[in-house]
Amino acid sequence: MKHLEFTFPPDAEPLRLDVFLSRELAEETRAAVQRFIETGNVLVDGKPAKASLKLKGGELVQVDIPEPQAAEPLPEEIPLEVLYEDHDLIVINKPAGLVVHPGAGNSTGTLVNALLAHCTDLSGIGGELRPGIVHRLDKDTSGVLVAAKNDRTHQALSAQFGVHSVKRVYQALVYGSPAEDRGKIEGIIGRHPTERLRLSGKARSGKQAVTRWRVVERYNRISMVELRLETGRTHQIRVHMSEAGFPLLGDQLYPDGGRFNNIKDPQLRKMITALGRQALHARTLGFIHPTTGEYLEFSVEMPEDMATLVAYLRKSAAE
Repeated sequence: MKHLEFTFPPDAEPLRLDVFLSRELAEETRAAVQRFIETGNVLVDGKPAKASLKLKGGELVQVDIPEPQAAEPLPEEIPLEVLYEDHDLIVINKPAGLVVHPGAGNSTGTLVNALLAHCTDLSGIGGELRPGIVHRLDKDTSGVLVAAKNDRTHQALSAQFGVHSVKRVYQALVYGSPAEDRGKIEGIIGRHPTERLRLSGKARSGKQAVTRWRVVERYNRISMVELRLETGRTHQIRVHMSEAGFPLLGDQLYPDGGRFNNIKDPQLRKMITALGRQALHARTLGFIHPTTGEYLEFSVEMPEDMATLVAYLRKSAAE
């Protein structure tokens, strides 16, 4: 870790923090400077600050620059629940909290690191940071995921995902009780016009997304829904259900419209808070094996955190 300190000139014109550091750290990219700020590696007068902070003169700016990370992820002995494995592919039950592949802020401890330790020959099509990864699940979404061990399998599985022939069924707990028992949501999904980390159906441009849903159980102002994806856009279910008025329980990124604050049951509030993630589980994945031509389908029950919440909702609804 390299530590640097700068003092913003007292008589200088006010300047954004990220612009000032980009000038001072000429050897770093603008993206790297932004990342240092976002990860708390930059302090202004001893306190973390936003990139947009206006420096007015005399501030002490401290920067800790991490050592460069290896270009390629390294194998790590991380336990995996393997549902199926052969010479071509591996199917696992991904736990919530496990990032699929390395990225900004997640260079280690990912599914890719675990797969590199478990498998000797992951497909290279995904590049150095995503070997074998055909599709992904959000960090806090649990459930079934397939990875390819060779390029031929990777291409064949990607083609199935591309034509939407893969069976993908999710379970989610959402606020509200839809008037209908089933429905279909479709439209583009793209970058949110003002929130950098969110996606939206109200984006200026994006890709077509289609989600079919049906209500499985109804509780007190909460429902369990089953969702089938015809496309696989990032955050698709979370965006579609939130903008349809039925946001997922526990989702920290997509607003619930005050639904959590309106819950009167203190135990239920405590359980949703303890969940610490969106209540979303990839229950079923089905596809044609690229080598054998056999249809394979894998299903896993929802993990304990969601199952415990469902049990409490059922009990409360019955009282």
